[in-house]
Amino acid sequence: MGIREDVFYEGGPHIGDLIVNVLLGFTIICLPLTVGAITRALWLRYRITSRRISVTGGWMGRDRTDLIYNEISKIVTVPRGVGLWGDMVVTLKDGSRLELRSMPRFREVYEYINERISPKAKAASGAVGEV
Repeated sequence: MGIREDVFYEGGPHIGDLIVNVLLGFTIICLPLTVGAITRALWLRYRITSRRISVTGGWMGRDRTDLIYNEISKIVTVPRGVGLWGDMVVTLKDGSRLELRSMPRFREVYEYINERISPKAKAASGAVGEV
C-alpha cells in the first residue's frame, strides 16, 4: 500500500501565453517567441501533487523531470500577462534550476508549494513576485 498522492494542479501553460505570442508573431521579428509558445502549448505539462512537482516537456513531450519538495532551496515567481499567469523558477539544493513557464494560477501554486518546503527554503524564497 503506497502513500496517497493528491493532485493540486495538472495541465499545460496558460492559454494567454499562446494567444499573446501568436499575435506577436505577425510582427515577424517575434516569430521565435511564437514558435516557443506553440511548442509549450503542445507538449509542456505540469503536475503539482502533495508529494512532488513533475514537468513533462521537450520535443514531443519526451522529457520528464520530477522533484520532491525537500530538494527545493528557493522559489522565485514573476507575473506575466498582467498577472493572469506567471513564471516560476525553482532552485534545488544542488544549485540546478527548474523553470515553470506560463504557469496558470501561479500565485496559488506558489502558496501550495511554499507550504511544503523547508523553513530555510521559505525564508530564501521571500514573498510572491508582487507587482
